[in-house]
Amino acid sequence: MTRPTTRFTGPDLCALSAREAVRLLKRKDLSPGDVLAAAEARIKQVEPQVNAVVIRAGARARQQLDSLAGFADQNTDEPGWLAGLPIAIKDLTLVSDLPATFGSAALKDQIATQSDPLVERLEARGGVIAGKTNTPEFGAGGNTWNAVFGQTRNPWNTARNAGGSSGGAAVSLATGEVWLSHGSDLAGSLRTPAALCGVVGLRPTPGRCGGGPAATAFAIEGISGPMARDTRDLALFLDAMAGYDPRQPISLEAPSVPFQTAIMAPDRHLRIAFAEDQNGFAPVEPEIRTVLRRAMEQVQSAGHGVDQACPDLPDLYRTYITLRGVHYGSINAYLPAHVQAAFKDTLRQNAETGRNLTTAQIYDAMRQRTVLYHIMRQFLERYDVLAIPVIGLEAGPAEQEYPLFVDGQPMLDYVDWLRFSFLATTTALPALSLPAGFTRSGMPVGVQLIGPPRGEATLLHAARQIEDILALPAQPIDPMPARPTG
Repeated sequence: MTRPTTRFTGPDLCALSAREAVRLLKRKDLSPGDVLAAAEARIKQVEPQVNAVVIRAGARARQQLDSLAGFADQNTDEPGWLAGLPIAIKDLTLVSDLPATFGSAALKDQIATQSDPLVERLEARGGVIAGKTNTPEFGAGGNTWNAVFGQTRNPWNTARNAGGSSGGAAVSLATGEVWLSHGSDLAGSLRTPAALCGVVGLRPTPGRCGGGPAATAFAIEGISGPMARDTRDLALFLDAMAGYDPRQPISLEAPSVPFQTAIMAPDRHLRIAFAEDQNGFAPVEPEIRTVLRRAMEQVQSAGHGVDQACPDLPDLYRTYITLRGVHYGSINAYLPAHVQAAFKDTLRQNAETGRNLTTAQIYDAMRQRTVLYHIMRQFLERYDVLAIPVIGLEAGPAEQEYPLFVDGQPMLDYVDWLRFSFLATTTALPALSLPAGFTRSGMPVGVQLIGPPRGEATLLHAARQIEDILALPAQPIDPMPARPTG
């Protein structure tokens, strides 16, 4: 179906695109204080219904405004200059002087004494942190809830969940609380909530947006990325995030051509490989297949090439699950005993899985990851992007940690329904979740676009052309009341 009828009763400034707000800030037609006040008003208006921006940064944000005034005129030509635009940071990333709970009851009173290097970069580029967004405990889960702040709800139907683990980030965008929101991604933690909430999210090349967790600085599985309401705003946020920092050894230099320039290159004929279930890798509900087929048919009708194609990807499941185990075994399994004692069951199981991996499993996964990378690298020499689902069903009940069945097939555990996220993470390819349509019940559906190695420019350009063809509105919405599933 088309986008349901929606309302937006927030401040007019909150309905502007990020790029328009930045343009007005640069021209001084708006002041940073004006846009911060608008963001704070909207957060106050909608938070009781959605619970997305769970940590407010009021006093700290005003201190940022004071420091911003001193060097604003010196930075206006920098591609990623945000000029005082309020943004949000996920509560898995440190922001000095703000709570750093990671969604853990054991850390509910922890205050960060310093910021993550990515946060420092965003603030140096004129981003003003309005607050921090909700996440499941240590980001483990495709449904955003925890024992500290509770449940984040989907603004398209507050009886549904917002996905995870960047659920708070996605909702903060969909409701107009902020213009740009930081996310992170391991098993679709950024892509899934973007799809379920009707916004755009990019899992970039590892290192494109800083590094991984500080304690495992060379890890490339769990990484930060930008989220926005459309692809043009996404490119702006990616420019703000990009850059090398010696504290983050995998971080990459910013590109010579800004992403905001690359995304607006002249339109060209796209070559899209479309695989609605990734060669049967994961189940997909019929209605999701229908929405994605219709979207690809629109793109094809506009003159672009869409082939039913997907390479064979041997041992992808086993390889990803092992690499994911390494992530949890090298990070969460090393946390202090009192923090681990508070783990929810699924997080405890993740850490235990990581501890119990054999050397042979780890070595096999490292070798097979290389095989899979080269398969995808060669495949994407023939196509601009591979289009696959983000997930195989629409958003489920808020109280359900994960779906037990997808298209009648039982899910083995809470990560099994997120299988479409495995490919990009395993092969270190950039992947983007783009709104593609709506289900009969009015819930958003996203399509996942996977681009070539370090190919964010190619990916963003293709996504922008597809976005223009589908022409789905990107305006924020008021949260819609709970209504029955189906």
